[in-house]
Amino acid sequence: MSLTVTKGEELVSIIMPTYNASSTIEESVRSVINQTYQNWELLITDDASSDNTTQLIANFEDPRIKLAVSKKNYGAGVSRNNSIARATGRYIAFLDSDDLWGKEKLSKQISIMQQYNYAFTYTYYQKFTSEKYGSVVKAPPIVTYDKLLDSNCIGCLTAVYDQYILGKHYMPTIRMRQDMALWLTLLTHIDRAYCITESLAYYRTDTGMTKNKLSAARAQWDLYTKTVGLSKKQSLSRMLKYSVHGLIKKLK
Repeated sequence: MSLTVTKGEELVSIIMPTYNASSTIEESVRSVINQTYQNWELLITDDASSDNTTQLIANFEDPRIKLAVSKKNYGAGVSRNNSIARATGRYIAFLDSDDLWGKEKLSKQISIMQQYNYAFTYTYYQKFTSEKYGSVVKAPPIVTYDKLLDSNCIGCLTAVYDQYILGKHYMPTIRMRQDMALWLTLLTHIDRAYCITESLAYYRTDTGMTKNKLSAARAQWDLYTKTVGLSKKQSLSRMLKYSVHGLIKKLK
C-alpha cells in the first residue's frame, strides 16, 4: 500500500491491548489509519482472545500494524507493556480497542509537543455509545504529580509521552489503575504534563466490564499504599479527595 509521510514527522508508537474486541476493533484501527499524521506504528497485543479479534486485525494488511498474541490472559497492563517493549517511535501514545481518535488527533498533539518541547500531553475527549455522542470530558490545563494523586484526570486514550526526553516507561502489572500509575511515574521526571484543550478522542461507554465500586476503591487504595508508597494516613486523605473529584466529575 502507498503511504504518504510528511518529511520530518517523528514516528509515533501507538499502544493497543485487545481482548475479545471483535465488535469494536475494526472501527478503532480505522481511526488510526485515518489519521492525517501518517508516520505511526500500531502495536497491538491480543490478550488470548477467544473470538475472531486477531483475524479482523490481520485483514487490514497494513505493515504499520504489528500484532502479538499472548498464550494466556494476563490483563491489559501486561498487554500494554508488551507493546511498549516493541515500540520504536519517539512518541508513545495509547488507544484501547473500543475507543476512537479524531482524524487530526496525532497531528495536532504532536505539533504542539514539538513546538513547545512538551514531554507529556493529554487532551479532552468525548463520551459516546453505539447510538449517540455524549458529554465532552475536559481536563485541567496542567497536571502535576500532586494534583494527579487527587484525580486521574488524564484519559488514557489521549495521553502521549516523548520517550526521547523521559525514557521508555512501563505500566505496573496490576489489574486496575495501571495508567494512573504510569502517569505518576512520568511526573517524577518532569514538573508537569500539559493539556491540549480540544476534544480529539472518543471514549466508548457501552462496552466492557462494569466496574465494581468496592473493587475500584480497593484498587485506588492499593495504588496509594503499595505502588506509590504513601502512609495509611496520607492514603486516606488522598482517597477522600479522589472520591470528591470523582463525584464532581459524575455530576457534570
